[in-house]
Amino acid sequence: MNDTQSQKSTVEEIRARFDNDVERFSNLETGQSATLDARLVLDLITRVAAAQVPGDAKVLDIGCGAGNYTLRLLQQKPGCDCTLIDLSQPMLTRAVERLENSSASHIETHCGDVRDVPLPSETFDIVMAAAVLHHLRDDNDWEQTFRKVLDAMKPGGMFLVSDLVEQEVAAVREVQWERYGDYLRELKDDNYRQAVFDYIEKEDTPRSLAYQLNLCREVGFRQVDVLHANTCFASYCAVK
Repeated sequence: MNDTQSQKSTVEEIRARFDNDVERFSNLETGQSATLDARLVLDLITRVAAAQVPGDAKVLDIGCGAGNYTLRLLQQKPGCDCTLIDLSQPMLTRAVERLENSSASHIETHCGDVRDVPLPSETFDIVMAAAVLHHLRDDNDWEQTFRKVLDAMKPGGMFLVSDLVEQEVAAVREVQWERYGDYLRELKDDNYRQAVFDYIEKEDTPRSLAYQLNLCREVGFRQVDVLHANTCFASYCAVK
C-alpha cells in the first residue's frame, strides 16, 4: 500500500459512517442524491438485469445499502432469491425490513467486506454492485474481487456495476470534477460540495471506466457493455 492509500479510511471507519447514514440510502424514488442520474441508473441496471436472465434468478447485491437495487429489481423481476452483502449491519437491517413485503422468494444477508465474505461458485445469475467498488484500494484488490465475482456467477450471468469513476486524462478529470462540483453546489451549497469532496478524498479509490471494462475481460468475462456515463459516474455490465 502506498502512502496515499495508507491515509485512506479503514474498513472500520467506512462502516461507522454508513452505520449512521442509513436514511440517505433509503429512498427508492431518488436513490442517493450525491450521485448523478441515480434514479435513471437504478432503473436501467435493474431493467437490463431482468432482460438478461429469464425465469427464476439468484441475485447477489454487493454493498446493498438499504436495498434500493434489490427492491427495484424485484419490481422488474418478481420472485428472485436474494443474497445481500454490506459492511453495515444497520444498512442490512433496513434492507431486510424493506424487502419483507416484496416478492423475494428468499433473503439471505452477510455483514462484512465482500473481499472476506465466502461466496459459493457458479451460483448467481445476477450480481449487482452499486457505489461500492470505489472502496477497493490497489490493483490486487480490484483483480481479486472481480475474479471472486466471476467465480460466483453462473455461465450467462450478468455483473452490473454503477459507481464513481476516475478519469485517466488530466484535462478530462479537471473538467468532469468541476462539473460534479457544480452539481453538488446547485443541489445544496458550497459547504455540501466540500463535504462530499472531502469524504471522497478520504474514503475512495475509484478507477476509470476503461480500467474496469478491461479488467472484466482480463479476468474472463466474455462480453462487456457501457450502460451510462455522466461526469464522474458510470455504469456498465459484464456477462460471464
